[in-house]
Amino acid sequence: NTETSIAVTLFIVFLGPWGMPLFFLLSGTGSRFALRRRTGRQYALERVTRLFFPFVIGSILLSPLQLYFQWRHQNEAGVFAGTLLEFLQAREISIGPRVFGWAGYHLWFLGFLVAFSLIGLPIFLWFKGDRGRRVIDWLARLCARRGGLFLFILPLVVVQFLLRPFWPAEHDWTDFVYLLAFFVSGYVLYADERFLRAIQRERWILLVAAIVSTLFFFGAGAFDVATEWMEAAGTPGFYLLWTMWAVNGWCWSLFVLDVGMRHLDFTNKWLQYGQETIMPFYLFHQPVIIVLAYFVVQWDTGITVKLLVVVLGSLLVSLGLVELIIKRIGVFR
Repeated sequence: NTETSIAVTLFIVFLGPWGMPLFFLLSGTGSRFALRRRTGRQYALERVTRLFFPFVIGSILLSPLQLYFQWRHQNEAGVFAGTLLEFLQAREISIGPRVFGWAGYHLWFLGFLVAFSLIGLPIFLWFKGDRGRRVIDWLARLCARRGGLFLFILPLVVVQFLLRPFWPAEHDWTDFVYLLAFFVSGYVLYADERFLRAIQRERWILLVAAIVSTLFFFGAGAFDVATEWMEAAGTPGFYLLWTMWAVNGWCWSLFVLDVGMRHLDFTNKWLQYGQETIMPFYLFHQPVIIVLAYFVVQWDTGITVKLLVVVLGSLLVSLGLVELIIKRIGVFR
């Protein structure tokens, strides 16, 4: 859109460092629950069936639509000038985690989850053994002390320092290993009650650290140094920014987890409906947003109206596709 929104930009800056880490943390927790009732083989088969197949099918059916509208928009905006075939040829495939986004656009999340589940499985099974339980016990004893939970930030910072200079792109190896650390941490946090008690005890410290790190990003953006520090490997700004990135991701994730444990430990018909609907809704939502926004940004009206139409319209259309197509046709369901 020609006009942009400061409020929306601030929301993205706020959510960006911890939104996806929280999702992967919760996914690791889900693996902990799943392996209570499943063997390693059952777990792996279920993850492939429920995550990899939707990734492949969604990539085949939905990615061409997104690719087409991306090409049209970039041509009209002057970002890319050429045929659709030339645009396809310009999308170089990379060997590594970015292939999930190359093939599936927003479905990279499912690709990462499948990979994390298979990589994490032997780690999780090891945690169930004697040596693994001793490691969990040692970590739990550390976290029983004040500030112990912040030790988990150290490997996150190390990942950023060592890998980010070589793989700076989004969804490349740095992001892959960084988010894998959150996935494994999610399993660990529910492996011993002492971790959960520590989260509840430290919730205000976590919140303060989360707010301070968020204000840091707002300040870096206001002084127009955030992008420079992100990319200037080896400089003090680079190390400071990515340290704060890890602090922000960890502290907000744990604080939100505490809020969930305290206030969201219930179920109802709407949550049960969401549980059934979330996967097909996730598959559809971004293609719907892209198609709808492609036309809406061309309207001669204010950004508030456009935003409401895109957000509410994509919500209703995505739910409509789930209810009228996915749930009514057996093979899709």
